[in-house]
Amino acid sequence: MSDFLKLNRDGDVAIVTIDNPPVNALSFHVREPLMKALVGLRDDSSVAAIVIACAGRTFVAGADITEFGKPVQQPDLRAIVAMLETIAKPTVAAIHGTALGGGLELALGCHFRVADAGAKLGLPEVKLGLLPGGGGTVRLPRLVGAVKALKMIVSGAPIGAAEAHAAGLVDAVFEGDLTTHVVNFAREIARKGGPFTPVRDRDEGLGETDLAAFDAEAADLARKARGLEAPIACAQAVRNAVTLPFDEALAAERALFAGLVASDQSRAQRHLFFAEREAAKLPGKDTPKRRIGRVGVIGAGTMGGGIAIAFANGGYPVTLLETSQEALQRGLATIDRNYAVSVSRGSLTEDARRQRLAQFKGSTDYADLTDCDLIVEAVFEDMAVKKEVFGKLDAIARPGAILATNTSYLDINEIAASTLRPQDVLGLHFFSPANVMKLLEIVRAEKTAPDALATVVDLARRIGKVAVVVGVCHGFVGNRMLAARGAESEALLLEGATPRQIDQAFTDFGWPMGPFQMGDLAGLDIGWRNRKARGQTADIADTLCELGRFGQKTGRGFYLYEAGTRTPVPDPEVEALIRDKAAEKGIAPRTIGAAEIIERTLYPLVNEGAKILEEGIAARASDIDVVWVNGYGFPIGKGGPMFWAGLEGAGKIIERLEYWHQRTGKDVFKPAPLLKRMAETGSWEAGATA
Repeated sequence: MSDFLKLNRDGDVAIVTIDNPPVNALSFHVREPLMKALVGLRDDSSVAAIVIACAGRTFVAGADITEFGKPVQQPDLRAIVAMLETIAKPTVAAIHGTALGGGLELALGCHFRVADAGAKLGLPEVKLGLLPGGGGTVRLPRLVGAVKALKMIVSGAPIGAAEAHAAGLVDAVFEGDLTTHVVNFAREIARKGGPFTPVRDRDEGLGETDLAAFDAEAADLARKARGLEAPIACAQAVRNAVTLPFDEALAAERALFAGLVASDQSRAQRHLFFAEREAAKLPGKDTPKRRIGRVGVIGAGTMGGGIAIAFANGGYPVTLLETSQEALQRGLATIDRNYAVSVSRGSLTEDARRQRLAQFKGSTDYADLTDCDLIVEAVFEDMAVKKEVFGKLDAIARPGAILATNTSYLDINEIAASTLRPQDVLGLHFFSPANVMKLLEIVRAEKTAPDALATVVDLARRIGKVAVVVGVCHGFVGNRMLAARGAESEALLLEGATPRQIDQAFTDFGWPMGPFQMGDLAGLDIGWRNRKARGQTADIADTLCELGRFGQKTGRGFYLYEAGTRTPVPDPEVEALIRDKAAEKGIAPRTIGAAEIIERTLYPLVNEGAKILEEGIAARASDIDVVWVNGYGFPIGKGGPMFWAGLEGAGKIIERLEYWHQRTGKDVFKPAPLLKRMAETGSWEAGATA
C-alpha cells in the first residue's frame, strides 16, 4: 500500500503491518495509508478480523514529536482510533517491543491487545511535558482502573506484558512467533462471534472508583511534581474519565493537551528530549569502535566502587584495583551491600545479584589490568597522584587499551602527556553516586583518537548513561559553570541573606535543593581541598571546615543534622559566624530578595555557559543543558540554563549582569560576547556564527 504500510491476508484475517523505522512512529506518512487501509478492511465482507502489527524491533513506540506544535495533518491519531471503534469485526493489536504513547493509544482503539512476553506498554508523554492526547487518559482507566492508570500516566513508566495482562490491559500474552499466535487468536475470537465492545464503552475498570483515595494519590503525586504542570494535568484528565461522560472527558483531555503543548515547560522538555540524542552524535558517524570486553577500575572508594557497579550492571566484567587488600575488601563489601539493598527494595533479584557480583575480580596488582580494554582511574583528585597512576598504566596496559581518568577538574592533556600513548587517553567524569547518576561528561583531550572517543560514547549508552562530549578546561562544562554559579554565594551571605533563604530561592525556582544543602550533602571538605590546591579561599565555608563541619557526614555544616536524618536544620551558630565575618569586613546587612539571589547566581551560570560555547569546550548550547539537567538538578521544566536564558531573555540577563558588574567590579558579571550576540540574533547557534 505504501513504503510504510503493508497489507497481507492469512485466510480471512487481514494483517496491517506498520513499517516506519526505527520505532514505527505515527507520522503523517503512516497515518494516512493506515486510515485508508482500515476503512477498506472495515467494509470488506471477506475479512473476518483485523490485526495491527509492526515490522522491526518494536510496535509503535510513540507519535512523531517533531509534528508537535505544528498544524495537524489529518487524519490524526484521534481520528484513526475513532474510526477503529466503528469496526464491527474484531480488531487486535499485536504488540512486541514497546507500545508507548500514541502506540498504546492506537492499541486501545482495538477491541483486543495481544502481547509478546517481553513487551512493555506505557504512556510516557509526561516526560515531554504533555499528557496522552489520543484518548489514553480516558480509555486506559476503563481497563485497569483509575488509580493504576493515574500511576502509569503520571510516572510515564512502562509496565511489562505480564503486569499488563494481570491488570486487564492485555488480553493474552504469548512467547514465540507472535504473528502466528495473534492470527489464531483473532480467528478464534471472530469464530465465536460478537458483539465486540470498544474500550470507550467498557467500564469494568472504573467500577465504584473511590474518588477520595484517588484524590489523595493525585495530591501526593502533585507534591512530587515540584512545579511541573504536566503531572497535575494528567491527574485531572484521569479524574475526568471517572466523573464525566466519555466524550466530555475526551474533549477535556484534548483541551489540556493543547494547553500543555504550547507551554514553555513542554517546549523545554521536548528540547531536552532532542538535546540528549544530539549530544551523543559525533562527527564521522562511521568511525570504527574498539572492542571493550573487560573494564578495569582503579580505586574502590565511593567513586571507584560506583563506577565499577555501573559497568557490571551494563554486563561488563570488572577488575577492581586497590593499593591494599584491606582497602580492596572494604570496597568489595560496599559493593555487596549496595546490591543487597537493591534486593531488599525489590529492584533486583537475588539471582541477578549473584550474577553481578560474579562480574567482579579484585586485585592489588597492576599486572592484573593487562587484559582490560578500558581502564578507568578513580583515585585522589591530585595531579601528581594521577600522573603516577598513568605512568604505571603506560607500562602494563595492552596496546589499544583506552585509559580514562575520572577527574572532575584537572588538565587531561597534562595527564595524557605523562604517557607514551596520549591518543588512548580521555576523561570519563562520572557523577556521584556513579551507579545512579545518569550524566557522563566525556572529556576529549587534544590528542584523543577519534575511535577511542567514539568507543566510549557508544559504551556510555550501553551502561545507561547520558553522554556529553566536552573539551579540556578547569572543571570542564559542569563544574566550571558551578564555580560561576557559586561565586556570589558568600557575598550574598555576608550582605544579609541566610543559607535557608538562598536555598529556598533555589527550590522555589525548581531545583531539588539549594547550594548550601547540596554542599552539605556532597561534603564541604571536597570544595575546601580544591580551593587550597588552587590557592583560593572562602571565608565562611573555610571556617566551617576548620571547625570540622563538613556537612551531613559530620552532622554539621551550613546546617545541623540530627543523628540518622538528612533534614537540614538552620543553625544559629552559623548565622552568628556569618554576621561576625560581615562585621569584620564592615558590611552592613540588608534584606535580599529571591530575585536578586537568582540574578547573582544563575545569570553568571548562563554567562559562563556562553564563554564555554565561544571557546569550543561544548559543541552545542543544548549539550550544556543536558549536563546541567542530568548532572546538577537544573529544573527539567526550564530546559537547562541555556534554553532558560532564551525564555528569560538574553537582553534582560545582559542588563542585570552589567548592573552587577558596575556595582561590584567582579568579572563573573562581565557579559560574554556570545551572550550579546545571542541577544541580537535570538539563538545561540546564530550568535555563534554571527
